[in-house]
Amino acid sequence: MSELFDRIDALVASRSPLPPPAERKRLRQAHGLTLDEVAAALEVRRATVSGWESGKTEPRPPERDAYARMLKQLAELYPADPNSAAPAEDTAVPETFANAPAPAPEARTLSTGPVSEAAAMTTEQNTQPSPAPESAPAAASRPARTARPSTTSRRPGTRKAAPANTPAGTDPRFANGPLAVVDVDADGQVLAYCVGGLVLDVPAKSLPSLVDWTLKEAKLGQPKLSGPGKDGDPLIVLTEAALERYGLPAVLSEEERDAGRLPEGHKVAKQLARADWKLTKRGFGPWARIYRPAQGSERACVQLCIPSWNALDTRSWGHAGQLPPAELARILGVFASRVMTPRGSTAVTGLELLTALHPPTRASEPDADGKRHSEHNPGSLGKDPVDPAPCEAPDGHPLLADLPRFHRRTPAEKLNEEALDWARPLTDDECLRRNLVGIDVNMAFAAGANGLVVGLGAPTHVKAPAFDPKLPGAWLVDLSHVDLSRVKIGKEWVELDGALLPSPFTPTGERPEGPAWYSTPTVAYAVELGYEVRPIEAWVRYDTGRYLDGWYNRLRDAYIDTMADLGVGADLSPQDFLAVRGGYRQADPELAIVVDAIKMTAKGTIGKLAERPRGEGWTPGQPWRAMSRATWRPDIRAAVIARTRINMHRKILRHAAFTGQYPVAILSDCIVYAVDGTSPLDFLPYREGKPLPGGWRIGISPGMVKHEGTQTVLWGEGVREQYKAPELNLARYIKTGEVTNKDNGE
Repeated sequence: MSELFDRIDALVASRSPLPPPAERKRLRQAHGLTLDEVAAALEVRRATVSGWESGKTEPRPPERDAYARMLKQLAELYPADPNSAAPAEDTAVPETFANAPAPAPEARTLSTGPVSEAAAMTTEQNTQPSPAPESAPAAASRPARTARPSTTSRRPGTRKAAPANTPAGTDPRFANGPLAVVDVDADGQVLAYCVGGLVLDVPAKSLPSLVDWTLKEAKLGQPKLSGPGKDGDPLIVLTEAALERYGLPAVLSEEERDAGRLPEGHKVAKQLARADWKLTKRGFGPWARIYRPAQGSERACVQLCIPSWNALDTRSWGHAGQLPPAELARILGVFASRVMTPRGSTAVTGLELLTALHPPTRASEPDADGKRHSEHNPGSLGKDPVDPAPCEAPDGHPLLADLPRFHRRTPAEKLNEEALDWARPLTDDECLRRNLVGIDVNMAFAAGANGLVVGLGAPTHVKAPAFDPKLPGAWLVDLSHVDLSRVKIGKEWVELDGALLPSPFTPTGERPEGPAWYSTPTVAYAVELGYEVRPIEAWVRYDTGRYLDGWYNRLRDAYIDTMADLGVGADLSPQDFLAVRGGYRQADPELAIVVDAIKMTAKGTIGKLAERPRGEGWTPGQPWRAMSRATWRPDIRAAVIARTRINMHRKILRHAAFTGQYPVAILSDCIVYAVDGTSPLDFLPYREGKPLPGGWRIGISPGMVKHEGTQTVLWGEGVREQYKAPELNLARYIKTGEVTNKDNGE
């Protein structure tokens, strides 16, 4: 009988009444709850809750009953005002970015510190959302300016209450957001443009006083991302006008660009020194960090970003450096709220995100005297670097100092896990096809990191070990016997045309010729294909963990949520996805910059794990600066790349077994097929709207694919004939069809 009652309860819960989407959002904001908090409580994704509030989707059991229960309780606490036409929007860092008003440039909020209550009321009134056409894609809210409030005290160090419009749950220390873009207007007034459209009056007359104002009055910064972590330091972005006001050059000289910083004797550097401010070892460059030694748990540190000194690299940030201050604050604020406050290049920020999510130390339990001490934080890499295994060490590493000069290490001496760069001539049948269609894997290397078990400590050398797929490390093993003509897919053996497939065991796709070093995912794949492996020796790590999971989850959610704001949702059908994704940049070109920055953060982080010397007078056999970081881990980079390559190869095999189609070119995360159609939908097998299990799947999530480009077979054969290279990698040029260089890896 109890089971019957449970089924009845579940049936009733499946129809739990819910208020309209706008009311759901109002109730959440009235209680000061963020989308992340609600998502965590209901054990769903942030984007799912956002969809419920926008009306795009509706909750289903069992979440629906719990969600309805929460909204009912909130409705009792915060009854709707019958005289209110629309709920008020948050004026701090935006949580959702839908149906936002266009900026009103006639007025602005000016303040030397947190805004007054009257100003907060004015701000709230002027940020009411205006209705948008149903067909218009959601876009990130642009800065909205409001009327000028009365001025507040300029006395340095005066402690003020949080602004009246600060949502409940927002840390009052960082009431004005994580960052500000400092500029000088036509009247000579120095202004700080913050996220959410807030503009502060800056009284500072020098750079040292600007740093003081930032730390004492501006209320800028970001709460820590994990329990034992540290709060994010405030970021100040200086425009060219602000640089001139504070005695800094608008652009660096050629000598300064080569050095990457201003000379130590520059007058502004001397001003900072006289005020007892210090600079990090990289000096006063595009991403300068100004600090004083920490006093206990109190940090005094400000990060500077100088776009005109090329702080915002165009490869990652596009034209962000040329945006107006308010718009630049907007896109940097979106990135900061979804990833973290930028700390340097996107690659540097990615490493900082890893550390912020897994701090190397934590406070211990109180000792006999009641004091706490710093101790290793389990699951982190620790604060001290560890040496790689000799086979994992890159050329020039001190571990290899005894090798003869100009010695080239063989596969049996060096771990060489890199992305595939492979192509082959077209078969006669493929030459009769009309087109070459390329598909690209979304955030492929981030997807490869998801769920990956990596070593956290130093390696241990073992002889003739039994292979353990759960043990991260490097294995010396002969995989030349693996024949792709007959492989195991799932539980069944499948016959394939191995000559048309790349080997998954080498970056070139060529079959290995003997023993070589491989990362654990590569050897595990050989076992998965049905072949026995007998390692000769190995370097393994027994202290393991899924260190990259939090990093992946945060970047994944940032990417999916930002793409959703651009109209490319995770719930689109493959046809609709391909239709809208091609033009997503036109929906909001500035917000699209954030998408690029997120992708470059993911890719750059993996590269930074094995960063090579960058000049600095380095000579082979000597350590270089990157090696002093605990996050310098070439073994983790190798494992991520190996797993990414294996994930792609597994889908290639399943696709070939099911359709008889084989790739003609592969470059990293791009795969090209010769087909008759022009779209991925013309050759990817979908049945009743569902993709081939374990095969390519069209969509927005990392690991799924999008359309990279289509060119004719005649174009491909013409390019190869022109360069007299029958195996020229056409995946390099499939996107635009423009060939600027011979296949030289650039």
